[in-house]
Amino acid sequence: MAETIVSPGVFQRENDISFIAPAPLEAGAAIIGPTVKGPVEVPTTVTSYSEYVRKFGDTFETGSEKSEFLTSLAVKSYFQQGGDTCLVTRVVTGSFAAATDTGITASSGSAPFTVETLGKGTIMNNSSSENSDGSLISGNSDNIRYEISNISNAKGTFTLSVRRGDDNAKNKIVLESFNNLSLDPNADNYIEKVIGNQTTSKGTDGSSKYVSVTGDYVNNSNYIRVASVPRQTLNYIGNDGLIRVAGATGSLPIAQSGSFSGGTGANVVGEDNYFGNISTRTQGLTAGCYTDAIAILENTDAYLFNIISAPGLVYDKHVTPLDSIISLTETRGDCIAVIDLYSYGATISNVTGKADLLNSSYAASYWPWLQTASATGKNVWAPASVFIPGVYAFTDGAAAPWFAPAGLTRGGVPGVIQAERKLTRSDRDTLYNSKVNPIATFPGTGIAIFGQKTLQTKASALDRVNVRRLLIDLKKFIGDQASTLVFEQNTITTRNKFLSAVNPYLDSVTQRQGLYAYRVVMDDSNNTADVIDRNQLVGQIYIQPAKTAEFIVLDFVVEPTGATFGA
Repeated sequence: MAETIVSPGVFQRENDISFIAPAPLEAGAAIIGPTVKGPVEVPTTVTSYSEYVRKFGDTFETGSEKSEFLTSLAVKSYFQQGGDTCLVTRVVTGSFAAATDTGITASSGSAPFTVETLGKGTIMNNSSSENSDGSLISGNSDNIRYEISNISNAKGTFTLSVRRGDDNAKNKIVLESFNNLSLDPNADNYIEKVIGNQTTSKGTDGSSKYVSVTGDYVNNSNYIRVASVPRQTLNYIGNDGLIRVAGATGSLPIAQSGSFSGGTGANVVGEDNYFGNISTRTQGLTAGCYTDAIAILENTDAYLFNIISAPGLVYDKHVTPLDSIISLTETRGDCIAVIDLYSYGATISNVTGKADLLNSSYAASYWPWLQTASATGKNVWAPASVFIPGVYAFTDGAAAPWFAPAGLTRGGVPGVIQAERKLTRSDRDTLYNSKVNPIATFPGTGIAIFGQKTLQTKASALDRVNVRRLLIDLKKFIGDQASTLVFEQNTITTRNKFLSAVNPYLDSVTQRQGLYAYRVVMDDSNNTADVIDRNQLVGQIYIQPAKTAEFIVLDFVVEPTGATFGA
């Protein structure tokens, strides 16, 4: 209400404009590939491997055996090495759809509402009848079931719980629970507001791909969304505190549990070729299956990451999607790609031949393949792109992005049983000369990354991974600072605001061994009158990146007896 001022005096008011909009969650690594379940082609952030398993699963059945996607191995390695967040994009072949509840029953009449799974695929279906202990015949740890309880006719509320698909009546595994839900759209506890009703799909605008979101309420559940509420109980409680329409109680659900059905899309389609058997068809997919997922990640505002890999794609079989990933990193300018050059069983000449075809400081390659233990209990062969994001994460945690993710201090690869090939010094020389980073095996020390070249052909500071990652880190921080100046007045005050933030940061990077020296220029020399008239604010950052000691030369000089050593 406006305040009426009549007599003279001092009037003090408060106007709080300090609201802070949350920044998008930054993911350290982006992993693209097939998963057991989960949203399709929707980049999803996970903050732990256990969260990944809940949303995307781990093992699956192929015929009479269990198997695991390389995506799972990569995410597990990343978190084991200290990674904080990971952006996972599920890739599939064919059409996938979510599963819907098998029929929630109201106390009278038709179903009051329907829910469907956020995960897509036939794996979400478990609509078979129950065993004597209340377990679902087709229920498993990768799908879910629902339960409705605590119905209150007086309040018009109920509880909806999400249970794991393989539990039973005596040993319920409740994944999440939503209490005091209502079918009244005017109530704060309205079911769509509390659980969410949004659905995502892939959108196309010309040549651009994006994630299209429909629905009014953000999904607060990790497993389900409300698909429809055909029997809303508008203003269930009247002004007198009593039920406004007596018949409204008939719209409330009864106590029940149920399953889901109608999900479409299968992970296993035949000739899937896993691990060391990867060929043109990789883990059930072809190269074209990755096209849209890669295009969606071009959105730098929505998806932030500093390394990207697609385990299962190898350059000798899948040139197009890997070229697209490298192009993605060059366009974004804020991440580096790990590229596998050749399938399992290659020779050094095979690998170096493919490396010679590539030229980018935004990509790096490592060889040979490595053997590790799968969640299935079997030892499997996996390409380097499974493990390198984890090595980068360890380097970031132990030192900083501008330190080399290589050597015996930071380049170790835990969880690896053996390398496909024990490289000799000559082998490592050949690989490194062709921009391929060797993975070496040292007796008593283990397996370690012993190179840090990018795939850039021309010799410069950016032909090293640590310098490329230094630039990525600097551009991220300085770019964020510059974005706060957009639409500000082009004055000395604005320039000083930028300099007061950037100079201390670059000074800290210098102290932490990332730079030898730096200089930031944003003054009248590069912001002349004509520049200002074009509504531009120009800044120039000069840096001297710190180099790594990759070649240690020690001279041992043997002198005759009686020689005098200088001080």
